[in-house]
Amino acid sequence: MSSKLFTPFKLGPIELRNRTIRSAAFENMAYGNKPSEDLKNYHVSVARGGVGMTTVAYCAVDRSGVSFDGQLYVYDEIKPALKELTDAVHAEGAKVSMQLGHCGNMTHRATCKCMPVGPSNGFNLYSPTFYRGLKKEEIKTLVKRFGEAVDFCRDCGFDCVEVHAGHAYLISQFLNPMINRRRDEYGGSLENRMRFMNEVLEEVMLHAKDDMAVVVKTNMTDGYRFGVSMEEGLEIARNIQQHGVHGIVLSAGTVSATPMLILGGAMPYKTLAYYMDMKKFWWLKLGVRLFGRIVIPPTPYKELYFMEWAKRFKKEIPEANFIYVGGIQSRANCETVLAEGFELMQMAHVLIQDTDFVNKMKEDETHRSKCGRSNYCVARMYTIDMKCHECVDFLPKKIQKEIQKAEAKNKKTMPSAQK
Repeated sequence: MSSKLFTPFKLGPIELRNRTIRSAAFENMAYGNKPSEDLKNYHVSVARGGVGMTTVAYCAVDRSGVSFDGQLYVYDEIKPALKELTDAVHAEGAKVSMQLGHCGNMTHRATCKCMPVGPSNGFNLYSPTFYRGLKKEEIKTLVKRFGEAVDFCRDCGFDCVEVHAGHAYLISQFLNPMINRRRDEYGGSLENRMRFMNEVLEEVMLHAKDDMAVVVKTNMTDGYRFGVSMEEGLEIARNIQQHGVHGIVLSAGTVSATPMLILGGAMPYKTLAYYMDMKKFWWLKLGVRLFGRIVIPPTPYKELYFMEWAKRFKKEIPEANFIYVGGIQSRANCETVLAEGFELMQMAHVLIQDTDFVNKMKEDETHRSKCGRSNYCVARMYTIDMKCHECVDFLPKKIQKEIQKAEAKNKKTMPSAQK
């Protein structure tokens, strides 16, 4: 109990009971874009399991920013259900955050109920669909939507908001020179490409006032040649810090080009294709089966896989409260994060496998998760609700074999698991 891990931390105007945060991993439990009992029960379980704050994943600030039917977006009818969720989490002693974002071009007309938008015109191979560039007045409207979303979250009882500025969603799309080909003040130089992000953060901080904590998720790098480089990532992080946000989550990768950089390891392609609806996504199902490893290339998994990059950001921007995320598997990993000077840490896989992970770390300093990082939960969560394979009653033999193969490979880079 002498560990700093279980001591309180002041995150802006709120105090967390310890240094752990459930990251905003997509639950796909907002069936029909509405909060469900499953969504509430999961976050209550995580709170009961000891986490300092849990984050409800991805609420679009506007209907045009929804990328899945299982995502939330801001509208008044869902306020009572979200208030029930936050009240229940608070009753367990944890704080609760809402991740706010806009998916930009990463959606389809059938899902967002309009022609998808982005910084510039283009075609989304993953839906597939055309999308159009935002007009200046539409950009200004979306900036206001982010501010209004903060007020919405306050009304629903949330303690914190996390602005999603990474992973190739709309803010990140503006930052990426490959996607943002605008010739006005929102495109071209990095200063111009950061303009939308800066306007959003200015609006968010204005509405957060002195009672809501604000965290921003950003990319250290997009992870491919013509995306956001590490040097640009550092400059972006400096700009975020200047807005007075209370924490910055350091991630990397994009959901389109480098998704496994975000997650670590390999995507279980057979699992991903298995859960896809043949009627709705036959072309994607076929593409994953034939070209999955090419389209979604694997990344070697190791514990704390973002640590070296994150340490550079902490060294070059020491005034920022950087929140570590990426590859936490054990109490020992958490102690390493703290020893490197990070005050807070986010985790998801381990809390999908076991919602009591934090309490078990508190009871046993040698505790480590049984999660083998097969990424089954990831392959599943984009079609049906998020769940660990250990909680599924029936799995085809081909899926079982795929999970076993992935976990056996990952064990080679988890030395503590071999003891």
